[in-house]
Amino acid sequence: MLVIKNLKASINNREILKGLNLKINPGEVHAIMGPNGSGKSTLANVLSGKNGYKISGEVKYLGESLNDIPVEERAQKGIFLAFQYPLEIPGVNTNNFLKTSLNTIKKAKGEKEIDTIAFLELVKEKAKELGIDEKILSRQLNVGFSGGEKKKNEILQMKILDPNLIILDETDSGLDIDALKIISDGVNSSRSEKKSFLVITHYQRLLEYIKPDHVHVLSDGKIIKSGTSELALELEKKGYKKLN
Repeated sequence: MLVIKNLKASINNREILKGLNLKINPGEVHAIMGPNGSGKSTLANVLSGKNGYKISGEVKYLGESLNDIPVEERAQKGIFLAFQYPLEIPGVNTNNFLKTSLNTIKKAKGEKEIDTIAFLELVKEKAKELGIDEKILSRQLNVGFSGGEKKKNEILQMKILDPNLIILDETDSGLDIDALKIISDGVNSSRSEKKSFLVITHYQRLLEYIKPDHVHVLSDGKIIKSGTSELALELEKKGYKKLN
C-alpha cells in the first residue's frame, strides 16, 4: 500500500524528517508515536501532499510515486487525512461538501456520480453509525462545532469517501472518552483487507480502542524503534526518553 524510503523533508530551511523508512501493507494498521517536534504531523502533511515542503527520498502508494502528485489527485486516488484541528469553512454546507467531494472522486475514477436521493440515504446511514445528529449536516462545515463534532465529521467523511489509505493525525486530541469510543468504533468498522491506516498519536489510550498491527516511535525525524502494541504500553510506562 505505502512504501517510504529515506524520506527527508524540510520547511523554511529546517530539516524535520531526516531519513524516514516505513512500509504499510494492505489491511494493516500502523501507529506512529513520538514527542512534540519529532515530525509526526510533518509526515502526515507530506503524505497528503501539503505544499511548502522540500522533499527527497521515495514515497510510493500502490506502486506509484507520489513525489509529483498534487494534494487533490492524492485524495482522488484514495489517500485520506483526518486533521488534528479540522478547519471551519464558513458558507459551505456540510452535506454539499460531502456530496461534491464524493462525486469528484467518482468522476476521477470514471464512475457514475451519485444523485441527491442516494447520497442523502448514504449520509443518513453513516451519520447514524457515528451518533451524529443529522441537523449538523445542514450547517456550515465545522462552523460552531465542538471538538468532538468536528472529529466525528471527519470520520463521517472517511466512511463516505471510502479511501484506501487513511491517515489519522492525532484524531484523539481533545476528545472525551465517549467521543473517543465513537470515533474508534467508526475506524474499526472501516477496517478491511483492502484498507490501511496510519494512526498518529501522542498517547497509548487511543490504541486501546484502535488495535494496531505495528507501533513505531518517531524521534528527531526518524523511526528509532518498531514493535507490536506492547511497545505503546512500554512508552506509556517509561516515556520516550528511555528509548533515545
